[in-house]
Amino acid sequence: MLVVAMAVFIYSCAWEYSVRQYLRGFSDAIVPVTATPEQKIDDILAWMRSGPPRAVASDVAALSARDPETTLNYQQLLAVCGTATNAFLNLSRSVGLKSRRLLLLTPERDTKHVVAEVLVGEDWIVVDPTFRVVLRDGHGNYLTRGELRDPVVFAEATKAIPGYPAEYSYENFAHVRISRLPLRGLHLREAMNWIFPGWEESLDWSLLLERESFFVLMCALLAAFFFLLLRLALAWYADHKLLMYRFRLREHTLRAGAAFFSTPEMK
Repeated sequence: MLVVAMAVFIYSCAWEYSVRQYLRGFSDAIVPVTATPEQKIDDILAWMRSGPPRAVASDVAALSARDPETTLNYQQLLAVCGTATNAFLNLSRSVGLKSRRLLLLTPERDTKHVVAEVLVGEDWIVVDPTFRVVLRDGHGNYLTRGELRDPVVFAEATKAIPGYPAEYSYENFAHVRISRLPLRGLHLREAMNWIFPGWEESLDWSLLLERESFFVLMCALLAAFFFLLLRLALAWYADHKLLMYRFRLREHTLRAGAAFFSTPEMK
């Protein structure tokens, strides 16, 4: 199991590297190197709004919603809030912006919309990749989710956006939707808030949840670490409790190498 975990880890490292290289090349074609953070956001949204013709999938369900190479290239995925935000987050991160997803929730804690937050200066401003806009007040100032919780500010920011639903308000939000896990009875969110207050803000969850290659990489790393500890524990138990002689691969490999490459003494 340790060998399998290590093999998956090596594979996922190569996968994540190829994804990063793809995104770097993709973003270099969209965003100038010298652009300011505000210009980078506008350039990415402009590409999403009026970029080249995109492919149309005959079966959208068969597409990976967490693979940037897919979400960036299919028209249907760029029209859905979750995958449009996925595409924006991956591109914004590849040009050096610090960004994260934000889930807008109903009172029952179900997701009603997904947007992005981007750190500009000291503020996490709200970007809606689905509607290709940065939310601003009447004076053109960027708005944060805290400011958008005010119904008056929210109405002012969205009145000029055609077809923007009024229910996409900011009373309830989250970065991680724990309710999707089949463990509702355990009250995981309440437990996490008690053990580690501010865990959603302190840890960067977006890359883990929005990029499939990075998720597999982290899972493989944790699995390899776990099985390595398990192997060490079993080895200690065999040596000190069971007093069993174990096959030591490194020792036998060194002996075999020495016997193969050394010249035998002639007597």
